[in-house]
Amino acid sequence: MIYVDTSVFVSLLTRENKTNDVNRWYANCDQTLASSEWCITEFASALALKQRTGQIDQSFSDTAWEQFQTLCKRDLTLLPVASAHFYKAAVSVLNTTLGLRAGDALHLAVALEYKAQGIVSLDTGLLKNAKQLKIKPIFI
Repeated sequence: MIYVDTSVFVSLLTRENKTNDVNRWYANCDQTLASSEWCITEFASALALKQRTGQIDQSFSDTAWEQFQTLCKRDLTLLPVASAHFYKAAVSVLNTTLGLRAGDALHLAVALEYKAQGIVSLDTGLLKNAKQLKIKPIFI
């Protein structure tokens, strides 16, 4: 199982610098994909931020949200997030040498718990920390 960070979904379903690379990766991926339930809220937040900053309009946001919901149902295993994951993420964030943000720490805690074979992200800091946890970083 490959764990997918929300940054990949955002790039896949909106227009970003890495969108073409992500589309190519996604089209060729033949592994089971998973992410935490947290990615739903995080993806919605990214869409709202893009809309507030004028990067996308309401219509584009609505379409991306529909596509994301379809992707979740069709191609993605959504992993439950438990209190223990939040606690582990909090401990990781408190370790300032890791340089993790809360959402990234939560993704790593869930990926570790569910024994992800790899993690794909556009966030190099997240991937660096994944490697330290013995989760194979997948760069796009």
